[in-house]
Amino acid sequence: MSMNVGSPEGGDDEDEVVSAINTTPLVDVMLVLLIIFLITIPVVTQTIKMELPKETNIPTQTKPENITIAVDKDGNMYWGMQKIADTKELFDKLTKAGSDGKPAPAFQLPQPEVHIRGDLNARYEPIGKIVYTLQRAGIVKVGFITEPPPRGG
Repeated sequence: MSMNVGSPEGGDDEDEVVSAINTTPLVDVMLVLLIIFLITIPVVTQTIKMELPKETNIPTQTKPENITIAVDKDGNMYWGMQKIADTKELFDKLTKAGSDGKPAPAFQLPQPEVHIRGDLNARYEPIGKIVYTLQRAGIVKVGFITEPPPRGG
């Protein structure tokens, strides 16, 4: 029985410098993180399946029969450039815009489009009253005029 003590060359090298990096702990940590991410990602992204509407931007086609109703920040209504006192006057103007002065279904065909321009600081109440009056008058084609957002944000 023999036992080898020390280096074979007889040197007194106590510890040799190891220049290799031990990557085993790094691999262990990365595998644990990978498993955690694989388990938690399906929980985070869980939503109800639905088809969201696609945004379409259709340029306004100005026609002479189109009706433009504007609402300023104070809630005043305008038919083109003429101020309207209340929704009763608006209803009367809408029925007169028809061929025989009656609301739908005897309304003129093709129906005029109504474009609503609302000020950014306008309250929703006058715009809601306009939409309700348009429904009572039998107007089907209603659009809201907006400005596109500035480019380059």
